Amino acid sequence: MSRVEDAIARAHDAGRSAFVGYLPIGFPDLETSIQAAIALAENGVDIIELGPPYSDPVMDGAVIQEATTAALSAGFKTADLFTAVRTITAATDVPVLVMTYWNPVMQYGVDRYADDLLAAGGAGLITPDITPDVAGEWIAASERTGLDRVFLAAPTSTDERLALVVKSSTGFVYTVSTMGITGERTELDRAARTLVARLREHGAVRACVGIGISTADQIAGVSEYADGAIVGTALVRALRDGGIPALVEVTRNLASGTSSARPDHEN
Repeated sequence: MSRVEDAIARAHDAGRSAFVGYLPIGFPDLETSIQAAIALAENGVDIIELGPPYSDPVMDGAVIQEATTAALSAGFKTADLFTAVRTITAATDVPVLVMTYWNPVMQYGVDRYADDLLAAGGAGLITPDITPDVAGEWIAASERTGLDRVFLAAPTSTDERLALVVKSSTGFVYTVSTMGITGERTELDRAARTLVARLREHGAVRACVGIGISTADQIAGVSEYADGAIVGTALVRALRDGGIPALVEVTRNLASGTSSARPDHEN
């Protein structure tokens, strides 16, 4: 069992769903982003998701795009990611996944990226813009290093695609709640529940739902059928508007939503 899988299992053993919290590295500056990630771990997040800034963030909404643009303007370099992961993992046992677009990994070198992430204490990658059928080099590197590889499943995915994603993913399957970019939504699409059920049919043991989740009530709703909830924009907004104190408050509030019904497949 990987550290990510173990974190989800420990949350379930405690009678709740897992809470995955996203923050971009380098916003508002590198040191603050590191301390912000540690604050997530200390206030209810089970898995930290770090996003290296990217110049063409096609999946990211306005709040995250604004933050990553600021980080790039401040001079973020890929090496900063590994510095951040090393510092965070030295301060907390909460596993750190990196959510990265694929081009920076290719530019850095897939094996080199995997080796440096492992050496820094990272747990694996979430890769939103690469599918398992074209990810052979990454799959091989992850198997060699033991890093988790988290692929995305969307409501529009065919059964054939879902079967491939389930077979290829470790850690969990990132279940996209609705089509579109990240951001806060007042009501999650019903498609998320249906998609998780489809993933279960294809053998998914761990499915965490992301995109559009921004309240404790939404996390509670997701917890009725999924293994965890992924929150990004609400956390980035809190850090932007009120610094780490506001981030701590929002994180604690969101974490309160995890103590709801466990997924049906575990009952």
